[in-house]
Parts: sequence; C-alpha cells; structure tokens
Amino acid sequence: MRRVSTDEIKEAVKELTIRANYSLPEEAVLVFEEAFRKEESPIGKEVLSQILENAKAASEEKMPYCQDTGVTVIFLEIGQEVVIEGGDLIEAVNEGVRDATREGYLRASMVWDPLFERKNTRDNTPAVVHTEVVPGDRVRIVVAPKGAGSENTSRLAMLKPADGWEGVRRFILETVKLAGPNACPPLTVGVGIGGTFEYCAYLAKKALLRPYGKRHPDPKIARVEEELIEDINKLGLGPMGFGGTVTAVDVRVEMFPCHIASLPVAVNIQCHATRHAEKVL
Repeated sequence: MRRVSTDEIKEAVKELTIRANYSLPEEAVLVFEEAFRKEESPIGKEVLSQILENAKAASEEKMPYCQDTGVTVIFLEIGQEVVIEGGDLIEAVNEGVRDATREGYLRASMVWDPLFERKNTRDNTPAVVHTEVVPGDRVRIVVAPKGAGSENTSRLAMLKPADGWEGVRRFILETVKLAGPNACPPLTVGVGIGGTFEYCAYLAKKALLRPYGKRHPDPKIARVEEELIEDINKLGLGPMGFGGTVTAVDVRVEMFPCHIASLPVAVNIQCHATRHAEKVL
C-alpha cells in the first residue's frame, strides 16, 4: 500500500486551482487559433483574436482568464492501493480551494444557502468533488473551474426510448440554440447519454475533460460527435453570439447502459474558458 497525505492533496489542489484559472491548456489555445483561421465572419474573427489576446495576457500576468472563477469542480481518481492519511480528504480539498482563492486573488462565488439567505462563503468553498476508485497506487487530481454563464444554459432530459437518436440530436441542438450568447461561445459541448438522471449529467461534465479532437473510441459515437459539431456550427451563433461559422470547437459524447424504459440525456455546455489542470500524486 502507498500512503498519500492530505497535506499533499491540499497543496496540489491549491496549485491546480490557481493554474487552471490563470492559464488555458495549450491545446485549447491551439484550437482557438484554428478557429480564428476558419471563422468567416469579420466580427467573429475579431472576437477570437481578443480571446487569444486575453489568454496570453492572463497567463503572462498571472491573473484570472475570466472574472468568473466559477464553482471549483474536482475529479479525484484514487488508486485502490492508496491509503489517504492525515485527516479528512474532502476538508483537505476545500482547504486547498480556500488557499487558492486567497493567494490567487480569485473571485469567491459560492453562496449558502442557495434558496433563502444566499450568503457568500467568502472563500469559494465548498468544492464539488467527484471521487472514483481505480486500480493502482496513484491519486489523479483534475481541477475544472466552471462558470455560471455556461452552467446555467446546460440541460437534462429524460427522453423516451422511442425518441431515439433524432430525439437526442434535437434536444442537443435546442439546448445550444437556447444558450445563445449567454454561454459565451465558441463552445465545447459535453453530452452524457444513458445511465440514470444523475449519472448522465456526470458523464456530460466528465466528457468536457477529454482532449480536443480526440474522438470516442466507438466509431458510431465518433461519427455522431462529428455530425453534432457540423450541425451546431450551422446554427450561425458564432463567437460570443455575434454571428459566424464557429459556434462549437468540439463536441464529446459519453454513453452508459440505461434502463429499458429510459433514455436520459444531459448537455453540459462549456464556454470558451475551457479551464482545467491536473496532477498525479
């Protein structure tokens, strides 16, 4: 058994939270450069130029890429041969987020309770933590800040099996169209199909972590992803909703078996601030 301390996890979460908010992944910058070359609308090209300039300035000046530093969403993959020692795992994660918010000058956006008082927790905690036990003796931490603009435009539906692919496709396109400029395109669209009410939403969010252009290993699903990119870009929303040919830079679909009487589908929209950072302990 390998031992990993909660102090190591806290420090990793702090570093990743700051890094994710300051710097877009290099692959995202390359995708936006390609989008700039493809975009046919002059105003769309100008928006993409500003997005790239903003990314460069944020990384060089060590400041948040977007003022909405979001809900801190964290994916923990914990090896089954790992022993976590030194305290409460989730509290260590939240301590890392607290330290990052203070030291990185990140906006505190979390409120409690969500319905009545909506009092700011003042340190952007608690984080939303998804844990998964996997083979091995390592801990993989992925921090993916998620802003409200794109999250608020995400949707979930419990379709009927008879709705089939056309029903799913119609729901996805309708969701993107309703999002319009509020989701700050160009978008990355995560789609979860199958599972249960809550699990398809998890799949849609986790799909956003897949590298750009990496298609699903199942050829049928990979073909669907390509079709959806084409269909979404035909909507003409364009960068920041000003019109254009690049509305989505990627679509990623994840599937899971579901009940014979169900067809759950979730669409988790990601704005152009495709922020995430990861580390393996």
